Amino acid sequence: MGETILKMQGIQKYFSGVHALKGVDFELKAGEVHALMGENGAGKSTLIKVLCGIHKRDGGTVEYFGEEVNFANIADSQAAGISVVHQELNMMNHLTVAQNMFIGREPKKGMLIDDARMIREAKAMFDKIGVKIDPTIKLGDLTVGKQQMVEIAKAVSRDCKLLILDEPTAALTQPEVEELFKIMNDLKAKDIGMIYISHRMDEINRISDRVTVMRDGEYV
Repeated sequence: MGETILKMQGIQKYFSGVHALKGVDFELKAGEVHALMGENGAGKSTLIKVLCGIHKRDGGTVEYFGEEVNFANIADSQAAGISVVHQELNMMNHLTVAQNMFIGREPKKGMLIDDARMIREAKAMFDKIGVKIDPTIKLGDLTVGKQQMVEIAKAVSRDCKLLILDEPTAALTQPEVEELFKIMNDLKAKDIGMIYISHRMDEINRISDRVTVMRDGEYV
């Protein structure tokens, strides 16, 4: 593991008088898988949303690569290299794999979308993370596990430095879980830090380097 890339200290968040986060601390190093655990309502998702700029924090500090940050929205955090792969994937099943990976940032040739370059770059990204997926097929023709690999490749293609995986194995078969863990190990070797949200102790014992447990909005 390398340098500390994320340090959240004393994070506070209120919703209509409800104290959702009560001085939470969290740290992540480069090349580390840090598991974030806790029951539903413990504050895990709220902490991630504060980090990504979806929620504005009411107290505490966030340092990213040694500098204090306060992302205004998810676009800001993505531009800084933070990507989230949600449990419920938010992609377009009727579009191709390559189109999904570059939606909203399609390479152009003049005024037109450069489909050949998009396919070529998608394939290069799959090669980079060690996944065999045809970028020309429709996303909806893939299994949920393969769709998740596309989402991860999409995140890495944005020059991702911090990847958040929210219950990533919930809908995966065991072979797909093994493929996901292989990708995660490859990303660790590239010094990408990962926050791994899960309830499954066997997976956490196997894949994570450290574990943070939350309960009732507090760091336990």
